[in-house]
Amino acid sequence: MADTFELRDIEVWDGNMAASHALRQAQVDVVAAYPITPSTPIVENYANFKANGYIDGEFVMTESEHGAMSCCIGAAAAGGRVATATSSQGFALMVETLYSASGMRIPIVLNVVNRAIGAPLNVNGDHSDMYMGRDSGWIQIDCYNPQNVYDMNLIAFRVSEDHDVRLPAMVHQDGFMTSHTAQGVKTLSDEVAYNFVGEYKPMNDMLDLDHPVTHGVQTEEDWHFEHKARQQHALMTAVIPKIQAAFDDFEKLTGRKYNIVETYNMDDAEVAVVCMGTSVETAEEVSNELRAQGIKAGVVGIRVFRPFPLEQIAAALKDVKAIAALDRSSPHGTVGALFNELSGALFNTDTKAVMTNYIYGLGGRDLTKAHLVEIYNDLKANADAGKPTTPLQQYIGLRGPKLSFF
Repeated sequence: MADTFELRDIEVWDGNMAASHALRQAQVDVVAAYPITPSTPIVENYANFKANGYIDGEFVMTESEHGAMSCCIGAAAAGGRVATATSSQGFALMVETLYSASGMRIPIVLNVVNRAIGAPLNVNGDHSDMYMGRDSGWIQIDCYNPQNVYDMNLIAFRVSEDHDVRLPAMVHQDGFMTSHTAQGVKTLSDEVAYNFVGEYKPMNDMLDLDHPVTHGVQTEEDWHFEHKARQQHALMTAVIPKIQAAFDDFEKLTGRKYNIVETYNMDDAEVAVVCMGTSVETAEEVSNELRAQGIKAGVVGIRVFRPFPLEQIAAALKDVKAIAALDRSSPHGTVGALFNELSGALFNTDTKAVMTNYIYGLGGRDLTKAHLVEIYNDLKANADAGKPTTPLQQYIGLRGPKLSFF
């Protein structure tokens, strides 16, 4: 690095700044970017680091988000450590190239600051873009606060670049609620952070002229099926132990413990909500308050959304009587994506839990403690009855008459 950026043990950073410093400390070779709210400060901060001489890597301003990811793919294929950031409509414009990156097994770290996808146009946070990317072949790691964002970026580089993995990874955070909210973030020194990530060791890079390779080949019916099933799906399902190993090594280094599936008050829980993002910490607080009233409320937070941790989810929820899947995206004509994932995880188990789906927080609408109390009370009624007493799907926090389906 050109210079050392001095860090205190605790910095007051929002999620965007936390991501920027993680990219700086990883000594990324290329950041190619196009701005979009609310992810712009990540690449803007990185550009400032470049201008002030704190990094030696290249910052490339492209003509669109499609161009940004295309540039990242080219730089990574050439043998560089590469990262970028985007949100919402920009993420949607990237989608075509996301499949190319994963299919070519090119490690890239993409910070996705989750935001609603129009129409109508909205710059605030929900999980529409996260869900849009769930079948693109990328690892998806979810953050609940700025500390998570800093830590998960360092972990994402380590996992993505593992020669047994070589898959791109997204690091998700909630737009504005995490990206623009400042909290205390425990930092690592530049040297310690870089040593954890490790020196980048490219594999199958196009500039290794002694070992020529081809990227972006075409397959038709003769080999396309095998590529998708054996080279992508089978590999992705084997990534979970690699992620957990990185979590374990990070805990040894920092004392901060992470799990593929985060559980809170789940040892004896009878009712549980399953959610992602900033909602997890709010649900944990409500869980504590309800336990003081005698309701055995628990929380399951999804830390890794892809590959989806079916076995870990099933283990966490095996003794629960009623479960609510909280989806921060409108499914338009069906149940929510997280509800579907949970149903698949629990389908062939012995659980008799009553499952319900709550759609919440679209376009940045707050999920309040009162909303969660209402959800837990519904779960308690379902658990006591041993059958559904509420509709399968409800919209929580919606103005006007209650909206429910199925």
